Amino acid sequence: MTTHAPQAAQAVTLPTTLDEAVAALTAVPAAVPVAGGTDLMAAVNSGQLRPAALVGLGRISEIRGWQYQDGHALLGAGLTHARMGRPDFAALIPALAAAARAAGPPHIRNAGTLGGNIASAAPTGDALPVLAALEATLIIAGPGGARREIPVSHLLAGMDLLRAGELIGYVRVPLLHAPQVFLKATGRTGPGRAVASVALVLDPARRGVRCAVGAIAPMPLRPLEAEQWVGGLIDWDNSRTLVPEALNAFGEYVAAACIPDAAPGEDGSVPQLPPAVLHLRRTVAALARRALGRALS
Repeated sequence: MTTHAPQAAQAVTLPTTLDEAVAALTAVPAAVPVAGGTDLMAAVNSGQLRPAALVGLGRISEIRGWQYQDGHALLGAGLTHARMGRPDFAALIPALAAAARAAGPPHIRNAGTLGGNIASAAPTGDALPVLAALEATLIIAGPGGARREIPVSHLLAGMDLLRAGELIGYVRVPLLHAPQVFLKATGRTGPGRAVASVALVLDPARRGVRCAVGAIAPMPLRPLEAEQWVGGLIDWDNSRTLVPEALNAFGEYVAAACIPDAAPGEDGSVPQLPPAVLHLRRTVAALARRALGRALS
């Protein structure tokens, strides 16, 4: 699988169903599941990982599509970024489609999967703030056909980790039928890699705004007070417009919540944030302001 690490995998299993994959992982606890392999093989090639065995998920057709279920979309964990970026999916979950289209060059989008993005939990994962803003949940497949459901935010925060033999099978996403936006700012750290990203969705049924900021912390951050504040300013029954001053204030509110001022010193003075941090805060403010403006336009 790689010229740099010929001894990386001692055995490869290629199950065709989710339960077969779980059984393979249960039989060989040291085995590592692999779908697109965009993160896994990079770790193998760099010498950071030497899996004793691999369980390939590419032949499991049941997790490569999606279906409708009680006002939600049930997304298979094997959906690739390229598939999610297509127009039919974009009509379903626009912000997730936008994040998928922004997930690096074509070879990454063609191979990388939704479940892999979640399981690797890289802070720069483009799908993660979208799933956090949508308050998505994960359906976890376990031994013996067991299934359990957890909020995606719990997994990303380490509050509820995958257990031995478990796999992410599906992602349940509410269909809000309202504007959604995903924006990100990139730097020189890699092709298409975010230095900051913002996902924002409107929820007219709950008369709320949900926002998540990615890439600036180990997990997406939800500025809940900023969401509640701006949600109370929007006229949900008519044009859903805000004055520019409110848009600017929302951006600053989100940025300050996610990148707070430094703690006061012993003498009561507040140290100035480093220039790089101040620049990042301005970037987050601009992304949040633009995302809300586009959602309301």
